[in-house]
This record gives sequence, structure tokens and C-alpha cells, in this order.
Amino acid sequence: MVALFQPSIQPQWGSLSFVSTLYLCPILDRLMDRVPRRWQAEVRLGLQEALVNAVKHGNHLDPRKVISVRYKTSGNQYWWIIEDQGGGFDFTSCCCEATEDIGPDAIAVDDCGRGLYILNQIFDEVQWAQGGRELHLCKHIHRWFGIPLVC
Repeated sequence: MVALFQPSIQPQWGSLSFVSTLYLCPILDRLMDRVPRRWQAEVRLGLQEALVNAVKHGNHLDPRKVISVRYKTSGNQYWWIIEDQGGGFDFTSCCCEATEDIGPDAIAVDDCGRGLYILNQIFDEVQWAQGGRELHLCKHIHRWFGIPLVC
């Protein structure tokens, strides 16, 4: 079940929620609505990674738990806030916060994992809130320049 609605408190934010499932195609399609075609493969990869982490590691694939996503576009900024109902993620112990210093060799020995590395490479802002149950992602997309990581 997927629920779509526009919250009345903040009309500029869209929202959807779904039970914990790895069948994410319709959810990703909806979240990609306004992303320019040139950037869709890259952003879709990042959002898929974030949603899979929320379902598997946050909600432990429990179909009684829900994933909620709020999203908006503001100028060239695309925002997604993904929230699970799990116990939280200890983002303070993860070294993946500073993307410039992370190389492929560091990831092999790091506990953060491939998914967090991907998020920090694709999105311009990756922030955790609500004790690690909420992930804020932002992508700055410039329509006339820049090359996506994924084509």
C-alpha cells in the first residue's frame, strides 16, 4: 500500500508512505517525477539505496512498519526526507560524513558500508535526524552544466 497526499501544514512538501517492502519501483518513479532526465539514473540509485537501507536496516523488513518520505523541489535543490520506524542509526560513529577524504580503499575496511558511501557521493547534503531514524538528502541540480556520476 502506498499513500500519497499533500500535507496541509507545509503545502510545498509532497509526502508518501508505504509498508516495509523492497518492491520500490512505483515509489522511486513517484519520487523522480521532477528530477531532470539527465540526472535521473544517479538520483534514482541514491534514493533506492536510502530506501533499501530504511526498509532492511531500519524496519528490519517488518511489514507492520512504515517508511515515510517527504519531498520537495526548490529552485535547483531537490530534497527528500526518509523516515523509518526502527531503532535508529548511530551516524556519529560513521566516518562517511566527510566525502572528500573517503576513497575506495577506505570503504573496504570501514563499517559504514557501500550504501552510505554511495549516498555521500550522489547527494550534496546527507544529514541524519531523530536519532538516526530520519535521513535528509539534498541534490543541487544545475540544468546547464555538471556531469552525473551515473549515465
